[in-house]
Amino acid sequence: MQPREVQIRDVSPEDSAAIADIYAHHVLHGTASYDTDPPSEGDTVAKIARITGAGWPFLVATIDGEVVAYAYATQFRDRAAYRFTCENSIYVHHDRLGRGIGKRLLESLCQRSAAIGFRQMIAVIGGAEPASIALHRSLGFEEVGRLRSVGWKKERWLDTVYMQRELAAPDI
Repeated sequence: MQPREVQIRDVSPEDSAAIADIYAHHVLHGTASYDTDPPSEGDTVAKIARITGAGWPFLVATIDGEVVAYAYATQFRDRAAYRFTCENSIYVHHDRLGRGIGKRLLESLCQRSAAIGFRQMIAVIGGAEPASIALHRSLGFEEVGRLRSVGWKKERWLDTVYMQRELAAPDI
């Protein structure tokens, strides 16, 4: 049997149902997101429009046309001085974890983010999720901070880990 190849492409509004489903699973069963109620498909459509409308990258990974993961970058904070720093979000379908899809997708997101002028990328990892930390570390992110016991989910206090990667060489 031929292995199915992962394709990475720009998001389209038609991907909103699959993206909402992937995220809903993580909201309901995981600690990476501090949302406690999954957003609706309509909310997802609006998010896609807001991010792509700003010119920021929003990518999906597909296998045989099925969306199996997504990732996007947004300006880290809304103040003008942060305009060259982005924050990433990445979620992989729970049945597709551990297959390298997230790594390929995040690598593409870093490249696209650098190409549009972001110089630094920040990962804000809820629940200090070990798999997410390992994924980011494998692509050159370094832990730069930890907020202890800032999220309450799954009947426990959770840390948030901040990781950072340079996308473009700093001015000297």
